[in-house]
Amino acid sequence: MRATTLASGYRFARLIKGGWQLAGGHGPVDDAAAIADMSAFAEAGITTFDCADIYTGVEQRIGAFLRDYRQRYGEESAGGIQVHTKYVPDLAALATLARRDVEAAVDRSRRRLGLERLDLVQFHWWDYTVPRSVEVGQWLGELRRSGAIREIGATNFDVPRLRALVEAGVPVATHQVQYSLVDRRPENGMAAFCRERGIGLIAYGALLGGFFSERWLGAAEPVPPLENRSLVKYKLIIDAFGGWAAFQAVLRAAQGVAERHGTPLGTVALAWALGRPGVSAVIVGARNARQLPATLAALDLDLDAEDHARLAAAVQGRGPGGDTYALEREKGGPHASIMRYDLNSAR
Repeated sequence: MRATTLASGYRFARLIKGGWQLAGGHGPVDDAAAIADMSAFAEAGITTFDCADIYTGVEQRIGAFLRDYRQRYGEESAGGIQVHTKYVPDLAALATLARRDVEAAVDRSRRRLGLERLDLVQFHWWDYTVPRSVEVGQWLGELRRSGAIREIGATNFDVPRLRALVEAGVPVATHQVQYSLVDRRPENGMAAFCRERGIGLIAYGALLGGFFSERWLGAAEPVPPLENRSLVKYKLIIDAFGGWAAFQAVLRAAQGVAERHGTPLGTVALAWALGRPGVSAVIVGARNARQLPATLAALDLDLDAEDHARLAAAVQGRGPGGDTYALEREKGGPHASIMRYDLNSAR
């Protein structure tokens, strides 16, 4: 497995196993099967796992996987696995957060995961009209200095607020952002800023929750209710990109590239994201190990100038505009309407 190394020396896999699909919003979760699938990913070299304190039951499931992995392979092998979690304080609590609240959330993640030190805590802030993100980020910095956290990341910040964190001395090592062929908002300033500051981009949504697959090529536009939260979320991105017909053009182009290389369509989308300047890693939301071969193939797929030209011609400069996560922050907008803002205190 290819890995990426940050300036601090922290090293993790370029493909990361996502955890949102294990939170229950994508159907029932079998704990034993989830642990077996995580083991299969780790054994294949995908040794980095992504989760969040607000993903129902996911930190606990990864903690159970780590215990099982230690028992089967030993402490040294388990030490080669990294877990990236998130700190997502409730929208309703932003104005009243205290340092002890942040410390309690980090300690809760450590207990759930069974780790003395969290590898990476990625910080999210719901509402910039509550101007405390820098203050809370500095508290995370204190927890890093105390040894509770190895690295601090951000997730879904815009350029001005990420700059404010960095200039206030918060040691932001990574930034997790949505990034795909049809959502290239990081290229509107964020990718350049992160390269300038040595911040590694971690891309999610490269497969659009499964829309980037042969299943949807030539298919009729889906209508609500969609079968899981990922499809609901990413169908809105497709709408913002230009609609179903425009997305079908991208799928056809990606299929042409896939046929040229003898690989699945989704592998092309992953390889494209892995190859973007400044991208340290890409999160894959595969629910089970059946998708491992197509996922791993992305590491060895080198898209050439002809491939990129075909994909760019299909995209035609379309896509959501503005900074990262700007659409999702529009109060009353369709993206905001599907958010769940106050999950932390319920966990």
